[in-house]
Amino acid sequence: MREIVMNKLMVCVVAVLAMPIGAAYAIDHPPTKEGLWLVRTQTVGNPGGKKSEDTMKVCRDHASEKAGEAVMRNMKGCTISNESLSGNVYSLAMHCAIAGMVIDSKGATTFQSDTAVHSESHVSYTPAMNGETDQTMISDQTYLGSCPAGVKPGIVH
Repeated sequence: MREIVMNKLMVCVVAVLAMPIGAAYAIDHPPTKEGLWLVRTQTVGNPGGKKSEDTMKVCRDHASEKAGEAVMRNMKGCTISNESLSGNVYSLAMHCAIAGMVIDSKGATTFQSDTAVHSESHVSYTPAMNGETDQTMISDQTYLGSCPAGVKPGIVH
């Protein structure tokens, strides 16, 4: 049972952290191109300032982004407390209470163009999750071109 609860929490955390990549927009945001994107992410976990970096390529289309939005918006125990678009900056704050854990997140995504996106997110956990009380994530996303033949949207390499 605890494993199921932790899996639900991780899905919630991933949804919140992935939000700036394009998964959670009820407000129309500036358009981005469909295709292959390079996503570079830096994460700092506390306490201790544990740093990690990750680079991935993801094939994106608007339909898979809508599906990701639906998953996040229908996550039981989670509510969006603030959402706005000001110019090319989309902001979101979310609160989740699942199995005795509270996850609060806020993030801002800057649409620099239809081929470049910069995001910053902060998530806090009460009580700590896997020894971390909070995480900050900075992500830079760049359009690379068409998805490779046979690669479906949503697939990460």
